Amino acid sequence: MRQSWWKIVCVALLAYTLIGGMLLPVPRLFILNETIRNLYFHVPMWFAMVILFAVSFWYAIKYLRSGKMEDDIYSVQFANVGILFSVLGMLTGMEWATYTWDGGPWTGDPKQLCAALCMLIYFAYLVLRAGIKDEEKRANISAVMNIFAFALMIPLIFVIPRMVSSLHPGGSGNPAFSKYDLDSDMRMVFYPAIIAWILLSVWITSLCIRLNLIKYKKDNSFRFELEEKIAAKSKA
Repeated sequence: MRQSWWKIVCVALLAYTLIGGMLLPVPRLFILNETIRNLYFHVPMWFAMVILFAVSFWYAIKYLRSGKMEDDIYSVQFANVGILFSVLGMLTGMEWATYTWDGGPWTGDPKQLCAALCMLIYFAYLVLRAGIKDEEKRANISAVMNIFAFALMIPLIFVIPRMVSSLHPGGSGNPAFSKYDLDSDMRMVFYPAIIAWILLSVWITSLCIRLNLIKYKKDNSFRFELEEKIAAKSKA
């Protein structure tokens, strides 16, 4: 129970986000209207994605320093779930654009283009891993690719879209929601929603890590036993 408290918090906050996000009042804004409720889903998913990619990046560096395959497993699983949340974030964003932007779900907006490019880089990371059979070589090369992908993600998501004109909030000439019309009722749902989606992403990642660690130990059980016997003989 002590180790599962955060999962209980996650479920409670997700339930609150879903119920509050659908039922609590929202400001009647021009064009946005009821679609502003998507703020509780679209934006927190991107928050979760960024955190997952950041942790994956950290484990990639850790692997290059330690050489432990466990660190590689952590790195790739955080990246995998980060990609999942990037897809969810893109889909919810495109759905939102369908009702608020003139031009349908895909308008070629700089924010959309930069986000899509970021996703393609991480998809390339997965393709690279799938194309290398040697375990150690795959871990080494993909760790470098992971660091490269994260370094590109920062300007693509946070810098370039703010430098050019964009329909997306936060772009040049288009202030973010934090500067207008995010009233107290919305904040009561929005901030818990961020925590909820981040906790859910960590929960999913922890399950993936656990599964892959079990598989790794099972596949390498003979080697581990041999190493233990050699170590025991050397001590004797």
